[in-house]
Amino acid sequence: MKDFLIEKIDELAFSTVEVDDKLWASEILDSITVVELAVEIENEYNIKIPFDEIIVENFETVNLLINYIKQKLA
Repeated sequence: MKDFLIEKIDELAFSTVEVDDKLWASEILDSITVVELAVEIENEYNIKIPFDEIIVENFETVNLLINYIKQKLA
């Protein structure tokens, strides 16, 4: 899951990240790339991500994304 997310962020934002890098605060992700990332996650893990859950608390770091995806899969 970690490798998938890091690879997708690299593809979408042209930026290599670590698991605790701040994706929004450091402007690695913007409003467009974060939605694109959400779509990639939905397709990869067969989950639905409501637009109102695409927030900093869920998408700020790769680790937070992993926790969010695991909750959706549970």
